[in-house]
Amino acid sequence: MTKNSRVILMLFIVVGITMFKTLALSKDIPMVTIYELRGMLDNPDLTLIDVRYDKDWEGSDIKIKSAVREDYRDVKSWADKYPKYKLLVLY
Repeated sequence: MTKNSRVILMLFIVVGITMFKTLALSKDIPMVTIYELRGMLDNPDLTLIDVRYDKDWEGSDIKIKSAVREDYRDVKSWADKYPKYKLLVLY
């Protein structure tokens, strides 16, 4: 096996493990459909958090009025400001 072949094989292994971990972790996160969310919008314990990429947020004409904007890259800086009893929906 050549050096390039080994590098490519290792790359595939790393990517595969990363994808597997991501899929495994995502199963623990409940998903909400747009129709379910519409039914939840009147809930005072609901907080909508817009964590889209900056370019996606800036380029979008569609923003949910009640949503707050937070940086997805720095969750630790803002996560504690929301009460634990609140239902947080990130999109």
